[in-house]
Formats: sequence, structure tokens, C-alpha cells
Amino acid sequence: MAMEITQILLNAQAVDGSVRKQAEESLKQFQEQNLPSFLLSLAGELANDDKPFESRKLAGLILKNALDSKEQHRKIEFIQRWLSLDSPVKDQVKACLLKTLSSTVPDAWSTASQVIAKVAGIELPHKQWPELVGSLLSSIHQLPPHTRQATLETLGYICEEVSPDVVDQDHVNKMLTAVVQGIISSESNNDVRLAATRALYNALGFAQANFSNDMERDYIMRVVCEATLSPEVKIRQAAFECLVAICSTYYDKLAPYIQNIFEITARAVKQDEEYVALQAIEFWSSICDEEIDILDEYGDDCSRDSEIPCFFFIKQALPVLIPMLLETLLKQEEDQDQDEGTWNISKAGGTCLGLVARTVGDDIVPLVMPFIEENITKPDWRQREAGTYSFGSILEGPSPDKLMPLVNVALNFMLNALMQDPSNHVKDTTAWTLGRMFELLHGSGLETPIITQENCQQIVTVLLHSMKDVPNVAEKACGALYFLAQGYEDAAASSSPLTPFFHDIVHALFTVTHREDVGESRLLTAAYETLNEVVRCSTDETAPLVMQLVPVIMNELHQTLEAQNLSSDERQNELQGLLCGCLQVFIQKLGSSEATKHLFMQNADQMMVLFLRVFSSRSATAHEEAMLAIGALAYATGLEFAKYMPEFYKHLEMGLQNFEDYQVCSITVGVVGDVCRALEEKILPYCDGIMTQLLKDLSSNHLHRSVKPPIFSCFGDLALAIGENFEKYLMYAMPMLQSAAELSAHTSGADDDMQEYANSLRNGILEAYSGIFQGFKGSPKTQLLMPYAPHILQFLDSLYMEKDMDDVVTKTAIGVLGDLADTLGSNAGPLIQQSATSKDFLSCCLSSDDHLIKESAEWAEKAISRAISF
Repeated sequence: MAMEITQILLNAQAVDGSVRKQAEESLKQFQEQNLPSFLLSLAGELANDDKPFESRKLAGLILKNALDSKEQHRKIEFIQRWLSLDSPVKDQVKACLLKTLSSTVPDAWSTASQVIAKVAGIELPHKQWPELVGSLLSSIHQLPPHTRQATLETLGYICEEVSPDVVDQDHVNKMLTAVVQGIISSESNNDVRLAATRALYNALGFAQANFSNDMERDYIMRVVCEATLSPEVKIRQAAFECLVAICSTYYDKLAPYIQNIFEITARAVKQDEEYVALQAIEFWSSICDEEIDILDEYGDDCSRDSEIPCFFFIKQALPVLIPMLLETLLKQEEDQDQDEGTWNISKAGGTCLGLVARTVGDDIVPLVMPFIEENITKPDWRQREAGTYSFGSILEGPSPDKLMPLVNVALNFMLNALMQDPSNHVKDTTAWTLGRMFELLHGSGLETPIITQENCQQIVTVLLHSMKDVPNVAEKACGALYFLAQGYEDAAASSSPLTPFFHDIVHALFTVTHREDVGESRLLTAAYETLNEVVRCSTDETAPLVMQLVPVIMNELHQTLEAQNLSSDERQNELQGLLCGCLQVFIQKLGSSEATKHLFMQNADQMMVLFLRVFSSRSATAHEEAMLAIGALAYATGLEFAKYMPEFYKHLEMGLQNFEDYQVCSITVGVVGDVCRALEEKILPYCDGIMTQLLKDLSSNHLHRSVKPPIFSCFGDLALAIGENFEKYLMYAMPMLQSAAELSAHTSGADDDMQEYANSLRNGILEAYSGIFQGFKGSPKTQLLMPYAPHILQFLDSLYMEKDMDDVVTKTAIGVLGDLADTLGSNAGPLIQQSATSKDFLSCCLSSDDHLIKESAEWAEKAISRAISF
């Protein structure tokens, strides 16, 4: 087989499908029958300069895919498989890879550099291949340019793959030296400079010690800043990307360089190619992100002596930064409003302007207002659009007191522009700006409303008229109406200024959904989202009109299902999802009011039939929305939902088995909770099947980790529904909860994503414990829970001592302490008294600023007092 590998690899890329399929099958068999020989053959093919570059490139790609996978369970499997290979096999593969770096064929060495990084990602954390970095760097300066380029690219990929703590500082220093020397202007080969600059971008996370050393940091910053002036555009772009990354990683080290960086970025924004200018703007957006985070956490009084200092770079740069950003707004593209994903100088400048407004608040207003006043009435559409865009961009950040007088004047102007401006670009941005006004400066919490009984009719009239405009303008008008309705969410049950226009609004939105061009932009989705919000925020007065809409929406859903029988169409699937989402809102609105519930529930049987039919479509999104709508229906119908269970259960089970579309699985788990709350003990006949599937899900490496916390919560929902009948599941559920609790309790050194997941997992575990304790309360079988109580208290101790719980977990945790005391009574008293931190944890929660935590703690205190005083 090894002799034939070249031909098989070429055949695997053949135009003829049967030849290609046969080659792919041969490769699969080779891998399954003799993995070491397979990997050696691929590595040998990649390293051999006499072989065709097509076969070499594919050999490298297959080799890389044999070491890594996007799916976590497969990635773990591949890592274990590589580590279990005999050392001589691994050494030979690695020797071939390193040899390929000196190849003159770019496709070969570029692929090899990625494979080396994948191997490094497996071996370095296991203290294997310690000589790798040293061997790459040993004679880098004597190598020919193409090999230096390959080596630098490899170093960059390695930094991307491995954590900084697996490379010792001596190697980091040497690596950074080689990379930085590759960037300096005396390096004559542009390909080497580019590879070095990109490698530095990936290596910045390794440079903590170097950035703490003034001389080393100065040198790195000087080299990067010089690279932003390179004659080669790709090098300039890569250098600015480095500056953006430095800003995010080493914000607190930037003060000595900020003036120079401003001059460099200003020049790039004004004169350079778009790709470079976009990165220059991104640098200032990143500074805003850093300062917003610091100010959110520490407030305006954070000094340079505090743990995370704020240097107020944006505030200091305002007089020069704002004119630079405003100038970018005039660089629009003719067709930018046709594509939601368009990203250009104008969009980037407006986004950055919005971040600056959030960073400095009121200080931005006097600097932007002259630009708005000067441009908003100019004959050139670009100037009118830029003036409008700048106004919309600064509405979040400054105080309502500062903005209200301006918004009150601007509102009428914007409404007229939306009706009369000849430019679709201007109307698009005007409708977006109105949406921003309504989102940020309209609602019951504001003392002086911008929308009054007097101007409400004009606003609604203009927005409904604009829904007939070109798709992108109509979409933004729907968005503005969405936020207009949302602002009346807290209006009294019987009064909303929108009530007189409810019929016209709904009619206009329905008309939009039937436009022939509704598939352009996001118009269809925007129309249904707006309809949902208008209904959700409507008053009791409009309930009869909402009721009339139910059969209309049901008929629309019925028609999509009939059309689907004739042909499977992505558009029909999207529409089904939107209509199910719409019915979910109607169910929640009408099913929660005693005045409408009885009449509305006459539609329940027919609705359930429609939702079940949606499961025959192939769209995961439609499945999600149908499942959520069924969850809402279960909540609204309560015990009556039992009649749907025989037919619905098989879909519930399929949803719990859907590992591939894990969002569907996650939503199905949530719906199990809804059904438990609706049916209570009537869920009992289905519990064996549900628990079996939930336990399988938890044991699987194939299921996305985000589904596991809600599964634990679901244990609590089931226990709460069936009470002491949960006894038969304790021997399976409790060990699962205990092992997950041990994993989630200690997360020191975890990154933000891992910390967030750990808190989500903790909350799911605690909700399970809470449901189980509450389910058994008052039962003669509470003694069955006693063996688990010490471990649960130990879990609570460890959470308190870790000091990294978020507020949601803290509230649930103190609630579990109360539930344990409340259910186990006097048996729990001695255990709680022996607990290492229960007393301190309770005191901490009782003095919390969060009223929900404090409320839970006060209840827990009473339950604990009763348990101890028996």
C-alpha cells in the first residue's frame, strides 16, 4: 500500500466520482488496518520533493485531520491514539515533517508547519518533544529565506496550538527574538517579514515576562510600529493586527506609546488601503472595549494605583480621534445598505464612534453635534447619511439629560427624512437611527418621554409607510417599530398609546410577510419578530384582536406544511420556524390571562397537530421553535397536556437523542421541565424513558457540553413533579451529580469561557439538588437523602471557598442549604453545624447587595434555625 500511496492520493482528487470514491475507500481501509504505516506513508509523501505537489498537499491535510477534530470527543480520541503510538513511529513522522520545512514547494512546507503545530499541541503538554522549539531556532539566521519563512510560520502555528505554560521562558525569549528579528526593516525578504509579523501576533500571549521588561517591550513596540510603515500592504495589515492584539493583552503597558500609535493609525485611516485602515480603526475600538470593561467594573474613580488601571486614553484622544472617525463616515460604498454583512471604513468608523460614546459619555456630544448640523441637510447623500449615522452612533453612552433636548428636535426631522429623502441609503440609516432612539431613550423609566400622545400617530404612520419601501429600509422600519412597542412593555394593562393603531400595525406587518421581495435582506424575520413584540407588549384591550390572529397564523403554518409535502424548500422551513415562534408568543400572551385562556384553548388541539407535523421537516431551527411552542402550550394547558403525551413523547425522545443538532437537544431538555411543571405526577408513566435518555446524554462524549447543565436542572424538575417516586432514580442520578460537582467546584486558573461554563454547570447541579429536596419534603422517605447530605454540604463549602461563584449560583447555592435544612429537619442540624463554611456563607449572603440573594438567605436562615433548634 505504501508504494501506491501517491497514486491513491492523486485518485482521491480525481474528477471522476467513482475513481475518487474508490481512492477514499482505500485510504480509509489503510488507516483502519495499519495506522502507523498509514501515518508514515503520508509523512514520507509530504517530505519527498520528487512527488507531485497535489499528492503532497493532500497527504499533509489527511495527516493533520488524523491529529485534530472540531468535535471535542473525536479530538480527545485522536490525542490518545497519537500518544499510544510507538516512539520510533512518532519520531520518524516528526523527522519527515521537520525535513519538509526546507522544501522549496510552498504548499508542502506550509502544510507541514500546520501538522507540526498539531503534534506539538498534543506532545508539549505531556512533556514530550521538548527539543522542538530549540531545533527550529538552532540555525534560523543561516537558513535560506523560504526555510526561514516556513520556520517562522511553524512557530506562529505552535503558539496558536499550545498554552504559554508548556513552553519554558528561555525558549519563549529565543522564539520572540527570532520572530522580532524577522520583522525588522533590515530583513530584505518580504515573505519572511510577513511570516514573522503573523507569528508575533500568535506569540503575544507568551510574552508576559517580556512586556514587563521596559527595554524588551520598547524594542517589540518599536519594531511593530515600524512594520506598520512597510511598503508591503500585507505586512502593514499584519502589524496593525499585532497592535490590536497588544491593546487587548497589554493595555496597561501602552501609555508610553499611545501618542505615536495615534499618529500611525491616523495616517493609515486617511491614506492607506482599506484592509490596513480597518485594522487601524479596530485598534481604537479595542481600546474602547478595554476601558468600558474597566469602567464597568471599577467606576470612574479607578486610578492608576488600582488593580486594573484605566488610563483614559480615549478621553485624552477625543479632540483628535473624533474628527478622524467622523471623516471615515463619508467613505460609504454605493451598495453597502444591500448587504447586512458589509464591513468597510464607514461602518468601522461608526462602530468605533459608538464605542467611544459608551466610553466617555456626555463628553462626545459637543464634538459630534457640529458635524451632524453641518451635514444632515446637504445636497450630497453621503453627507446626509454620515450626519444621520453619527447621530445614531452616539445615542448609547451619554446621559438622557444630555440627549433628550437633541432627540426631541431630531425626531421630527428624522420622520420627515424617512418619508421624503430621495436616497435609500439615507432612509436606511434614518430608520436605523429612529430604532436606536426608541431602544435607548423610550420607555416607562424615563421622566420626559420623547414619544407622546401627540406625536405617536405621526411616528406609527411614517413607520407603516416605510414598510412599503425597498426591503432594507422596510426591515429597519420594522426594527424601529419593534423598539417602539417594547417601550410600552410596562404600560398599565389597559393603556398604551399604540392600542388605537394595533389593527393597522398588524395588518401592515402581515402585508410585509407576503411581499414578493420579502426574501431580500432580513425582512421576513424582522416582520415576524416585530409582530411578536407588538403582541407581547399589547394590552388587555387588544386581546380580542390578538385572538383573531391565532387562526390566521395557524392557517399560514398549515399552508407551509402542505407546500412542504410537495417540495422541501429552505424558505418554507424558515417560515415554519417563524410561525411557530409567533404562536409561542400568542400562547404565552393569551394563555396567561384568565379572560382569554378558555377561548384560546379551543385552538390547542389543532395547534398541537401542526407543531407535531413540523417535526417531519429537516430544519433544526423549525424543530427548535416547534419544541419551544409546545413547551409554552404545556405551561398554558397544565394537567390537560397529558392527552398529547402519547403522541408527543416519541418526538420528545428523538429530541433528547439529537446529539448532532445539540441546540434542539438542549431545548428539548428545557421542554421536559415545562412538561414536568404542567403534568406534575401525571408525567410518571414517561419518567423511565426520560431518565434513561438523560443519563445516556450525560454519559456521552458526543453531546455538546452546553447541554449538560440543563440536564442536571431537569433532574430537579422531574423530582419536583413526581416527589418520592423519584426514589428509584436516586441511585443513578446522585452519583452523576456528585462527580459533576467535584469537577465543577475547583476551577482555579480557568479562562473566562471555562469559568462561565463551570458556573452554568454548578447552577444546574444545585437546581437538581433543590428540586430533589423539595420533591421529597414531607415524605416518609426523606431518610433516603441523608447519605448524600454530607457530600452536598461539602460541595457548598468548596464553592464558597473558591470565591468565584456568580450571583445566580450564589442564590441557588444558599437556596439549596435552606432546602436541605427544610427537608431533612433535625437530621440536618448537626451536619450543618459541622460544616466548614455554612455559617460564614449564610452571613455573607444575608449582607449581600443583591436582593434576590438576600431574600433566599433570609428564608434559608429560618429553615436552618428550625433544623438546629429541634
